[in-house]
Amino acid sequence: MAFAVTSSSPKAISGTGFAFSSSSSESKVSQIVSFRLLERPQVASTIVSKRRVYVKPVNAEPKRNDSVVPLAATIVAPGNEVEEKVEVEDFEQLAKELEHASPLEIMDKALEIFGNDIAIAFSGAEDVALIEYAHLTGRPFRVFSLDTGRLNPETYQLFDKVEKHYGIHIEYMFPDAVEVQALVRSKGLFSFYEDGHQECCRVRKVRPLRRALKGLRAWITGQRKDQSPGTRSEIPVVQVDPVFEGLDGGAGSLVKWNPVANVQGSDIWNFLRAMNVPVNTLHSQGYISIGCEPCTRPVLPGQHEREGRWWWEDAKAKECGLHKGNIKQEDGVQLNGNGAAPAAADIFNSQNLVTLSRTGIENLARLENRQEPWLVVLYAPWCQFCQAMEGSYVELADKLAGSGVKVGKFRADGDEKEYAKRELQLGSFPTILFFPKHSSKAIKYPAEKRDADSLLAFVNALK
Repeated sequence: MAFAVTSSSPKAISGTGFAFSSSSSESKVSQIVSFRLLERPQVASTIVSKRRVYVKPVNAEPKRNDSVVPLAATIVAPGNEVEEKVEVEDFEQLAKELEHASPLEIMDKALEIFGNDIAIAFSGAEDVALIEYAHLTGRPFRVFSLDTGRLNPETYQLFDKVEKHYGIHIEYMFPDAVEVQALVRSKGLFSFYEDGHQECCRVRKVRPLRRALKGLRAWITGQRKDQSPGTRSEIPVVQVDPVFEGLDGGAGSLVKWNPVANVQGSDIWNFLRAMNVPVNTLHSQGYISIGCEPCTRPVLPGQHEREGRWWWEDAKAKECGLHKGNIKQEDGVQLNGNGAAPAAADIFNSQNLVTLSRTGIENLARLENRQEPWLVVLYAPWCQFCQAMEGSYVELADKLAGSGVKVGKFRADGDEKEYAKRELQLGSFPTILFFPKHSSKAIKYPAEKRDADSLLAFVNALK
């Protein structure tokens, strides 16, 4: 498979299915960094790095040849290992040091530390900014992309333009044909609309990514904090990957870099325009966050960019699995050893808010001829996302006082969670439902924006 490394020099060394451009006229074998966990049972932020003078061959799966293979795997035979030095890298501390650094500086540091053992994950959207930053460092860099088989034609066209613009070859990772065939035969082409996107993404994206990362020691992503308030608001610029394994295997064997974590989306676009680089033509049609064709749609003015992805699901579910380490596990916080919800001060307290009991919400859900519409939030007082929207929801209740719309709350964690998931469309906290007059069916608020004005617009459109 072809994997690209770019450089300022046209001189190239060719290995098996591998293109590499070097800034030297003689072949140089990149030094690599291998990871070893310290004496910590969980993922460590401190990695022991050993630099060696050769690169041993790597195959993530012995019977396959689709992992990201390190440079010079066929150039230098293993066996004459000479350890030069041992370094300890604290990536939590490094993240703090780089917190206010520019994306270019962060990218340069990533390429400096990991050299040929790091690669950019390119999705065909704004990730082209990552490639431009890497190009501007003047260092060799590598790029891979996941071809799910269901991308938009415009995305494939962008891949071709990017390769020609930068003179690189993108490494494409494909899903296992047998797994795709089994999924489609058993559940059809569009099962994700009915039972969630996670299974399809696991087959088409997560497993191919896992194979790719098994040939690396670090990877670079285009995650930004402003992309998804529910799942990406706390990502650091560099971290030990909490989910995937790298070349050495085991927890803590892979480092994840997010050079544009602190950059606003508007600033990314100002950069792309200034540098006059190729971009996906779908962006001019209202697409902002771009994934697979069936799961991506344009967004309206004022909508958050992630609302165009998996729009039929809750905001908390809007990760395909590539960055599932961003998602905090609610169940681990929700119940204590006896299965009860932990003690927490109640929220959404206002004289204009009605607290509904289990009986109350059941009666409200059964009514077919309500005298007035209701807006109800399903919440857990310990949930940080519920806490974050408390002010806006109380403000909304005050604005709707006397308008004929009742505003309520129902605590749906603990013993009530299964009922809420089964009968009230609960997917994650908070879930907001509108019960219209003369209808027994509740309408679920689909957006991630939970400010008072957005919620009020939702109510006014339905009351």
